[in-house]
Amino acid sequence: MIALSLAEIASIVGGQPYDIPDGDRRITGSVVIDSRKVEPGGLFAAFVGEQVDGHDYAERAIDSGAAAVLATRPVGVPAIVVDDVEKALGALARAVVARLGTTLVALTGSAGKTSTKDLIAQLLQRKAPTVWTPGSLNNEIGLPLTALTATEETRHLVLEMGARGIGHIRYLTGLTPPEIGVVLNVGSAHIGEFGGREQIAEAKGELVEALPEDGTAILNADDPLVRAMASRTKAPVLLFGEAEDADVRAENVRLTEQGQPSFTLHTPSGCSDVTLRLYGEHHVSNALAAAAVAHRLGMSTDEIAVALSEAGNLSRWRMEVTERPDGVTVVNDAYNANPESMRAALRALAAMGRGRRTWAVLGQMAELGDEALAEHDAVGRLAVRLNVSKLVAVGGREASWLQLGAYNEGSWGEESVHVSDAQAAVDLLRSELRPGDVVLVKASRSVGLEKVAFALVEGEVSGR
Repeated sequence: MIALSLAEIASIVGGQPYDIPDGDRRITGSVVIDSRKVEPGGLFAAFVGEQVDGHDYAERAIDSGAAAVLATRPVGVPAIVVDDVEKALGALARAVVARLGTTLVALTGSAGKTSTKDLIAQLLQRKAPTVWTPGSLNNEIGLPLTALTATEETRHLVLEMGARGIGHIRYLTGLTPPEIGVVLNVGSAHIGEFGGREQIAEAKGELVEALPEDGTAILNADDPLVRAMASRTKAPVLLFGEAEDADVRAENVRLTEQGQPSFTLHTPSGCSDVTLRLYGEHHVSNALAAAAVAHRLGMSTDEIAVALSEAGNLSRWRMEVTERPDGVTVVNDAYNANPESMRAALRALAAMGRGRRTWAVLGQMAELGDEALAEHDAVGRLAVRLNVSKLVAVGGREASWLQLGAYNEGSWGEESVHVSDAQAAVDLLRSELRPGDVVLVKASRSVGLEKVAFALVEGEVSGR
């Protein structure tokens, strides 16, 4: 973060300094919410959670080098006391971003946000110092924490924005006003909370409404609900996709034998060939969105193509591929799941498994509301249509719907099975996995299916 005195911070957040020693202190380190991650000269923001009260760790934070604590009550150590720590954190981020004058890129969508953000960051980092959201810290706390890591040297700030309701993205754009806004897609993620895709589109479109007239809205030309957002912004629109009228588009899309997408990238300034290091055809759309941002910020088509072809996976558990010594390929995509990402992952599995046995170890997709039965059933059916060798549905009722969909599509005998939990899946794989098999592991985070992937990668499942 840029260096600020406690007096400046107190003024920005409307707080009251307490227990500040003679001579004002300066914050020169990071802002953190975990006392174990305090850096010398940093600021510790004390949040009250369901299990832990950060105020109880204020003294530990100061002992670890924090210059002060942001708190809602005096804590016996140097602190700025505010009514609401979350709102104060947002106000601080807003003030810091305004002082920096960086180019702020914000993106949202139902699927692919984190992968696309990672691609954008890797492209822009080649051009100038860039700060981006780590993992998927895209909410009211994670976003300002990311923004506050920017310094005077930062030229690009890439922020992922998530939403669980109308108004969430509007709030986030108020904290960190974007110059470039990217909307990837409108899908089924959190449809149970929103009530329908039209409501999801309403929420995602708040991003383009926040853009200034001299900004740029980058929209998916292949998604009708996203394309329609062009009418909701005063900013110029740049379309990406495979549609013929897309400004940044892909032609001749194909998959390598390893399941990695290859295509010809077209931008308004030329064309060049790209082969991604990522797995699955769905990454073509993500790459085009990233290419559109890079084009808007002055990178040539050849530069973009080279950068895309060299970009890797920065965030864990997202189509994370591990080749074991015995030839088993483990695809850990267990960070989260929704119908769109499930279908994309299954298609990637099918492409990677040509001539090999394929396993789809799948769990519940959360927050689908009334669509849950139909969506789980459809994923189970798709696994059969893609000739996945074995579907292992893991968990409770929703997982049983995956297996039922496969059964109704014609998967009988031992081609699909329903097990109770992750350990049961590990036990099954231990007894049946063979060298050369390809295993996809995917579910919503609440299922804890990453434990299966860890067991596979760490060799607990030895094959035979």
